[in-house]
Amino acid sequence: MPLLPEEPQIHESAQGPRATSASGRTAPTPRPVPGPRPAAHPRPGRPGPLRPTPPVQRAPHDVAAKPGPSGPAPSAAAQAPATPQLQLIPASADGALDAAEEAVDLLLESGRAPGDVLVVTTGEQHPWATHELSFGEASYWAQHDAGDDVFYVHADAAGRAATRPVVVVAVNGGSDAVAATVLPLAHSRAGALLIVCGDPQQINAVLGAGV
Repeated sequence: MPLLPEEPQIHESAQGPRATSASGRTAPTPRPVPGPRPAAHPRPGRPGPLRPTPPVQRAPHDVAAKPGPSGPAPSAAAQAPATPQLQLIPASADGALDAAEEAVDLLLESGRAPGDVLVVTTGEQHPWATHELSFGEASYWAQHDAGDDVFYVHADAAGRAATRPVVVVAVNGGSDAVAATVLPLAHSRAGALLIVCGDPQQINAVLGAGV
């Protein structure tokens, strides 16, 4: 009887053939799929988004503003009218009117409005006043009331003139009694400045008597 070839024995350590891909390469062994990562912790010092804070409800009496302390009452000195500044321009009786005209020109050049100035003469009437009075007193005083130009008036009618910031007095004649009357009147009509053109001795005597 013929001898049968001996059957090969399969050892347990032997591995079977690996699965091959369609391309003929050996497929790699699949790796385990990682599970979900734990949530990252927020960094210190960086807070998350802030939520809007609801407005605070206040009672009606809290909303009303409380009155502050009232300021000090104005003193009597502040309420009193300011004393006009006095300026004396030495001039003779014949040159007082020219000196007054120069003073007016300087006032206008310095920025004073024409309606701020009143000119009073004690002797001869100013030529402008003489011209305007030739058309009647109503027209003459209408220009005074308009207050848009320099107004010239004689001492005899100066009491009718209204207060203006600047009053210029030309002591161009007349008696000492006229000067003594018109200077205090002009002082009361001057809001900020009184300019007197004339003899210094005569003016000082009148001013020293009570202006």
